[in-house]
Amino acid sequence: MRGGPGLGGIQPAQSDYFQATKGGGHGDYRLLVLAPASVQELADLVQDAFDLADTYRNPVLILGDGVLGQMMEPVQIRQQRQPEELPTKPWATTGASGRRPNIINSLYIDPVQLNQHNQKLAAKYRQMAEREVRYEGYYLDDAEIILVAYGITARICRTVVENARAEGIKAGLFRPISLYPFPAQALRTAVEESGAQQVVCAELSCGQLVEDVRLSLDGMVPTELLAYPGGVIPLPAEILARLRAGKEMRS
Repeated sequence: MRGGPGLGGIQPAQSDYFQATKGGGHGDYRLLVLAPASVQELADLVQDAFDLADTYRNPVLILGDGVLGQMMEPVQIRQQRQPEELPTKPWATTGASGRRPNIINSLYIDPVQLNQHNQKLAAKYRQMAEREVRYEGYYLDDAEIILVAYGITARICRTVVENARAEGIKAGLFRPISLYPFPAQALRTAVEESGAQQVVCAELSCGQLVEDVRLSLDGMVPTELLAYPGGVIPLPAEILARLRAGKEMRS
């Protein structure tokens, strides 16, 4: 992702969140969307993406950003799954001798058939939402204020949490790894169990991730947006200053 709109700039951004998670095309479709925060995760999640696409017969999107795309870090390549570990493929074209031909179709003129097809897809998306949620928590157990961020912004916020803790501010980080399905229940649980009084969503856009955060929490606690659109990457000190101000307001 890079800054927009239109042709935009070459600086990193996170302004394609809506496009990736809410659908940028026609129909009631969903993509599985995975957001890495390191070069190691870029490699790992690409392997996972192929397996998930194979399992669900559905597109999987790796939503990176301009920083990760140009970053150099050591990577250890995992052993790939063996063919026998992957789902069988009765839909594959292997020659139709001895069976009826497989017909792959996405055009249903009859509305009853189209409804049935979309209901079948919706059931698959619900299965994804039940099985494929991924997230990471950092210092959440006793957090009074929880930062929510993904991708490169989450790495910045991890440093913010460490610096805040050194000052006596009980901060924590909730990092969604699957942006669809969004880990809504896990975020609610983190807020409930920690007793957090505030959530701060930091993102390199005008406010896209924050919509899923607010929908997930449904007013449980105040949710503040720290928006850095157009290629501006915040320093940890900038975000920490906002946490200090929040602590003073709560005192």
